Amino acid sequence: MTSLCVRALVLSHFRSHRLARLAFDGRPIAIYGANGSGKTNLLEAVSLLSPGRGLRRAGSDELARRPERLGWKIRAEIRTPSRTHEIETWAEPGSSRQVRIDGKAATQVSLAACLRVLWLVPAMDRLWIEPAEGRRRFLDRITLSFVPDHAEASLTYEKAMRDRNRLLRDQINDQVWFNGLESQMAQAGAQIMANRRLALARLMAAQDNADSAFPQADLALTTSDSTELPESEAGLAEAFAAGRRRDMAAGRTLLGPHRADLTAIFAAKSMPAAQCSTGEQKALLISLILANARALIADLDGPPILLLDEVAAHLDADRRAALYAEVLALGAQAFMTGTGPELFAELGSSAQVLEVLEESGGSAILERSSR
Repeated sequence: MTSLCVRALVLSHFRSHRLARLAFDGRPIAIYGANGSGKTNLLEAVSLLSPGRGLRRAGSDELARRPERLGWKIRAEIRTPSRTHEIETWAEPGSSRQVRIDGKAATQVSLAACLRVLWLVPAMDRLWIEPAEGRRRFLDRITLSFVPDHAEASLTYEKAMRDRNRLLRDQINDQVWFNGLESQMAQAGAQIMANRRLALARLMAAQDNADSAFPQADLALTTSDSTELPESEAGLAEAFAAGRRRDMAAGRTLLGPHRADLTAIFAAKSMPAAQCSTGEQKALLISLILANARALIADLDGPPILLLDEVAAHLDADRRAALYAEVLALGAQAFMTGTGPELFAELGSSAQVLEVLEESGGSAILERSSR
């Protein structure tokens, strides 16, 4: 039994699930079914028990079951090492997402005090060859798992930058206004960079100390255009002020934490991740998610919850078995999806097994026996 787990999950008018009631015992959960049956919707619901927009980054209105569009609700019972929490999150049509913890209204950031959730989804398979924005988002999600306040620093920075960009586009050369916004950006930006550095250090240490079948990645924080990025508050403030003329010509801020990039080297081959095979790129991603989970164990008195969507894609039978063995060794409650039960055969009775079926324009969930 894991020390941190979802014990019960209830979905109401969420995506393809009109009403679903599920109970879990802390073991990993293997979820199989045809494409489009609603497997990933279950993982997305669990991802929304953490701060942010979930693993699909969907807006609240996108989550409501069609055609009713009555709004949606997720209710969960979470067990932590110290207590049990009741979490509810929902949205009415046209309104923003709401959160309640143990019967009291709460912010999304408060969810991080109850549980941490890490995920790997097929859209991330192109992480190493897509534009830098996806890698920044990946790094910031990892950083948020270590530093929940990272979200507030990011929001502060982005709001001030939007206001600065508006001045730039409107060609308003108000030094006092620029100084105030750039001061906010520099303070929040320095915190963002420090948080990211801490996250990378934690990941690298967790990889160094691991006995893992998955490859180690040498990670570095760079910029998307290879320019030098100041990381101190004073350095950022000076760079913003010095770049006003150039930024005004471009109509946007051209330097700052929003231009950072994450690079990875397949350590055993000294090869950039972007040049690795599809299977190697997937293995590197899995390695980082497992390292993230290992690093969090000390913070949480147990592993975080893992969401591994279509995790068997690009993995042969031996690599799948290695992944499941590491998940079990972590003691993590992992929600894993695939198209057929044979993909989870190596787990045997160590996992709960659910089949998701498309039924009457929605999804039905059946519990199957482990083998």
